[in-house]
This record gives sequence, C-alpha cells and structure tokens, in this order.
Amino acid sequence: MEEQQPKTGKFALNYGLLLGLIGVVFGVMLYTQKMHYETSTAVIVISIVILAAIIFLGVNAFKKANGGYLTISEALKVGVGIALVGAIISLIYQFVLTNFIEPDFMDKAMEIAKPKAMAQNPNMTEEQWEQGVEMQKSFAWIQYPVLLIMNCVLGLIFGLISGLILKKSKADY
Repeated sequence: MEEQQPKTGKFALNYGLLLGLIGVVFGVMLYTQKMHYETSTAVIVISIVILAAIIFLGVNAFKKANGGYLTISEALKVGVGIALVGAIISLIYQFVLTNFIEPDFMDKAMEIAKPKAMAQNPNMTEEQWEQGVEMQKSFAWIQYPVLLIMNCVLGLIFGLISGLILKKSKADY
C-alpha cells in the first residue's frame, strides 16, 4: 500500500493564514504607532523578510510531511499559495483600514506626502498638486491587484529559492 501524498494546498492555506495574521498584526502595530501613512524602506524590508521566512517554513513543513522529499514544483506551489493567501488577508485588512476604520486615510497620506513632493519639485503649483491628488485617488483601487501580483511573484521567487535549498528527489528504483 502506497503512503498518502500530502497536498500542497493544505500547507499553502495554513501558512498563508499565518502570514496573513502576522501581516495584520504588523499593520495594526504600524497603525497604533501612526506609521501606516508612509512606506519606509525598513517597513518594506521587514515585510519581505516575514514573507520569505513564512514561505521557507511552509516549504520545509511540506518536505517533512512528504517523507523528506520535495520537488521544485511542489515548493513553487506552496510558496505562491502562501503568498497569495497572505496577500488576500493583508489586502482585506488594508481595505477595511482605509475605507472604514480611517476613511480619510488618503487625505492624511497626501497631506504628509505634500511637503516632500514640493521639495523634490519646486516648480509644482498648488493646482498641479491638486490634480495629481485627484488622479491618485481615482486610481487608488489599482494598488490591490498590483500588490497581489507582486506578492505572488515574490512567493514564486522565495518558493524557488526554498525549493532549490531543500530539494530532495525520490529514488527512481
């Protein structure tokens, strides 16, 4: 009797939920510290490190459940699945934050960004700034699919790296 092969989807879902939960906790932490308006390099790096660590842990757990064997395609499936589930949860939190918890989020973010933008472009008039703000507000929805795609690409990359590190094929005989 052949042993049951574990499903990549189960690991992607479980570790994706963990990633999403950590992402929401991180987001709430940024919100309580009033750091959620700016996207600093440190916040981005921390987010990417969290994503990479959870994907590595998920791929490693799949390998252990699979009798110590792992193919690159399985690592890719687990990595992208984790990134996708985690991104969906984080984006739901972001949507709730910007539309219900803090409906004037965009206005405050633009207010914070204005001095920096004016310093970088001293020839910009107030009218040009207002036009840019209105255009940005009308295209704010585009951040959701873009972030989802970016997360999946990062999941693919980290899944590939994890797969290359942890790969172990079954013997052909």
